[in-house]
Parts: sequence; structure tokens; C-alpha cells
Amino acid sequence: QVQLVESGGGLVQAGGSLRLSCAASGRTVSNYAMGWFRQAPGKEREFVTAISWTGLSTRYADSVQGRFTISRDNAKNTVYLQMNSLKPEDTAVYYCVVDTRFRIWPTTRYDYWGQGTQVTVSS
Repeated sequence: QVQLVESGGGLVQAGGSLRLSCAASGRTVSNYAMGWFRQAPGKEREFVTAISWTGLSTRYADSVQGRFTISRDNAKNTVYLQMNSLKPEDTAVYYCVVDTRFRIWPTTRYDYWGQGTQVTVSS
């Protein structure tokens, strides 16, 4: 079992920045790909970004490419999402995810999800 707890969400003006954190517990995640999804009101959940177990490979949705940066600190069992140049359309609940298959990359299958953190961007 892996527990994921997100933090760092909040209210920010358009053009501003936020940094989300996701702390994992129950098992070390240093050998697993991790990522972020988001779900806006009335919309389906969508992929945002993912990072390989080494941290050397990343993937981004077109909508966030160049504005968001994913990173990880395996010593702290934590993954981060730095969000810059935020737009009102980035408003959503952001979920941290992990694929607990050993050293798989790339991946589209995530088997543990956090509870989410709300990000609201005002215009």
C-alpha cells in the first residue's frame, strides 16, 4: 500500500505561481514513476505530467508544457509540481499518482491516487 498526500494548493491570481507537493508513505517510491492529474468542475480527469523513477524523463500535457515542471526527491519520497504563469483554466483539483510496477517508463497506468488538492486561479 502507498499513501499519497498532496499539499500546496490554494487561490492565486492569473500569472502567478504555486508549488504542489506530494508526500508518499507506506513504501518507498524511488523505483516508481509518478505523476499528476487534474479534474476541473464538470470535466473529466486529465493527465498533467509524469516523471520516471530516476527523475531524468518527464512528460507533459500540451496545455501545461513550458509552464509546469515536475520533479522528485527520492530521499524524501516526495514529488513536486511547480506551476508558473497560471491561467484560470488551470483551476482544478490536482491529484498525485504512482505506478507501483518496478521501473516502468513510460506509463499510463497508475494504481494509487492521492485525495487531491484544490488549485483556483482567478482572472
